[in-house]
Amino acid sequence: MIKYVIFDFDGTLVDSTKAFISSWNTLADKYHFKRIQFEEIEALKKLSIKERIKQKNFPMYKMPFIIPKFYKLYRASMHDVVLFDGIKDMLHGLDQKGYKTAIISSNSEENIVDFLARNEVKTINKVLCSSSIFGKDKLISRFLKENNLDPSEVIYVGDEHRDIMACKKTGVKVIWVSWGYDSIEAVQEAEPDYQVHAPDDILHIV
Repeated sequence: MIKYVIFDFDGTLVDSTKAFISSWNTLADKYHFKRIQFEEIEALKKLSIKERIKQKNFPMYKMPFIIPKFYKLYRASMHDVVLFDGIKDMLHGLDQKGYKTAIISSNSEENIVDFLARNEVKTINKVLCSSSIFGKDKLISRFLKENNLDPSEVIYVGDEHRDIMACKKTGVKVIWVSWGYDSIEAVQEAEPDYQVHAPDDILHIV
């Protein structure tokens, strides 16, 4: 029986495209990466993270150095981050049905907690973050252990290929949402357990 529904943050609960592009382009100008244009977002969604990074001339070894700077800039653009339509009602519906909810994200905890407070989202029970964009399986395992949960008692909701792979490593079923950063072309080979196209669909699956 499902006890906890865990959510990714960016691209799943919130549309942070404007903040993401603004933060990236500031760093791109400073460190000589390639800028992101709004009109290329749909094409980028079809690529893997590694393909995007290569296209934007971003050396992977700089990731630990750049990510904290990125989310600091992101924080300054929080006014551009908004909940996707229907998310607040969906979270309220889960709460009404007795499910606990959590966020596991590579964004910073400070950014997420501040956003939830400003948008009066009061149903999220826990927020767990890591600066490593490829370390979600470790966070999920830690979450299960700390809350004495079996993988069958949790379901994860995310928008990216890495979300699906992290869940497969931990034995947690995953719902992929179609409105996020990865298109179906980028995730279909990973075979998510469920695919949804509207927040209300999450309630039906859970």
